[in-house]
Amino acid sequence: MTDESGHDPAELHHPGDIADEPHGVDDHGEDHGHDDHAHGPEALGPVDLRLWGAFGLGVLLALIPVFGIMLATSG
Repeated sequence: MTDESGHDPAELHHPGDIADEPHGVDDHGEDHGHDDHAHGPEALGPVDLRLWGAFGLGVLLALIPVFGIMLATSG
């Protein structure tokens, strides 16, 4: 079910409902090719293998105390 503006009345907020929004009160993003929440395509950078290696090492080191606690608390 929609109201006269074409929006679902169960939704609390619609784009353009607040007067000081960047697109104003009359802009509901219904124009062809216009999306208020879209972002342009961004190129992904190279994978930082050193950073991911440090992350993996940190996860492994964090599992050492977990394993020790499991051994200490098991019957």
